Amino acid sequence: MKKRVLALVMSTAMIASVLTACGGKNDTPATDSNSNANNDANANNDANAAGDDANAGDAADDAAGDAATGDDGTALGGPSGENEIVIWVAENVQTFTQDQIKKFQEANSEYAGYSIRVEPVGEGDAASNMITDVEGGADIYGFAQDQLTRLVTAGAIAPVIGDYTQWVTDNNDADSVAASKVGDTLFAFPITSDNGYFMYYDKSVITDPTSLDTIVKDCEAAGKGLYIEINSGWYQPAFFFGAGCTLTYDTDDIGNFTNCNIDYASDKGVAALKALINLHKSSAFVNGSAVSNATNCAAIIDGTWDAGAAKELFGENYACAMLPKFTADGTSYQLGGFGGFKLLGLKPQTNPDKFQACLAVAQFLSNEETQLARYEAVSWGPSNTAAQQSDVVQADEALSALRDQLAVSIPQGQYPGDYWTLATSLGDSIISGEYDNASDEELMTVLQTFQDTCISYAK
Repeated sequence: MKKRVLALVMSTAMIASVLTACGGKNDTPATDSNSNANNDANANNDANAAGDDANAGDAADDAAGDAATGDDGTALGGPSGENEIVIWVAENVQTFTQDQIKKFQEANSEYAGYSIRVEPVGEGDAASNMITDVEGGADIYGFAQDQLTRLVTAGAIAPVIGDYTQWVTDNNDADSVAASKVGDTLFAFPITSDNGYFMYYDKSVITDPTSLDTIVKDCEAAGKGLYIEINSGWYQPAFFFGAGCTLTYDTDDIGNFTNCNIDYASDKGVAALKALINLHKSSAFVNGSAVSNATNCAAIIDGTWDAGAAKELFGENYACAMLPKFTADGTSYQLGGFGGFKLLGLKPQTNPDKFQACLAVAQFLSNEETQLARYEAVSWGPSNTAAQQSDVVQADEALSALRDQLAVSIPQGQYPGDYWTLATSLGDSIISGEYDNASDEELMTVLQTFQDTCISYAK
């Protein structure tokens, strides 16, 4: 047992030392992406597994028990002040998380030496607070995956280690696992796979939700609004990805951007840009993505966090669908987009026993049973593959539409902060009519400038 504790001490010390030394370009969150558009007022789900998931983690739990207890079975707290675990979660799941922690404590007496406090800090604020003051930050915290690189470069998150790495991989969908990594290193426990977007609509107005052209005509005829936020780096790529374009970044294991994979300056990119320009010309077009701000709306591209508001807005005519197809130069394209995830991160610890306890808590809060319970409490969509197959999750209209959409979307990876500003600028230019009469050659020049600028962020 002492050898295992020593090994954990050494690995934790190396983690802290490597992460603290990390440097690189800073990237800031997308101000309108899942990290903020879903800002904690939202509901999507995830659950915990005391059954099969717990069995899958038996080896990890056994190691956790050995590392956290002395030879006589006594709980090993750290020095004064180190026997408390602080958890930050979104306000709307604070009470839920407190209840789950009581279940954890009842089921895991080996961690009785630790008191656990749950505080309400939203996903976007949690990442910013951790980066600002790692030492004063929470031991476990929820965040949106687009914050991961910032957390790694700031030394504010520890890698997931040991059997927990395999447990995360075995129990969650592949996209959420990929979103939890920087390079080949796993840094987080996924808790949701529900931060993508799709379409809510009024089925008394929209006759064919699969065609953007028809949706536009239906909205124009009814004098209703079609809400799509095209000056957003989160929603705007739906057109470019749908046309077959690529825009992703590679990072190294400490979060530095090493390469930009982009082909916007292409015929595919021109087709997407022309579709955006044509959309903004419609009298039905409204630039927006929040149901709570929508008036006289017949269709809106939004996420599961606004399902309740959408049901209230559309009433008995409430309906959901994956994003429609759009047409450019006579060719039909399926709108794509991003998929997003909520994750649990752990602060690097110098006390191996406390770090082991934090790993066990994070595993419990992200297992099948807890993810299902979270879905039933606040409708957060699970990343756990077994939870995703439950009857109640499968019957959810919004999550069903999102599942269909995620099949043609890409997981949102890490993007430099400047990308989000650049995408907003492109969208603003479209909305202002700057490109209304531009030739294909002129549009190609616009996209070449955009592409070159994106590439420059990785140099």
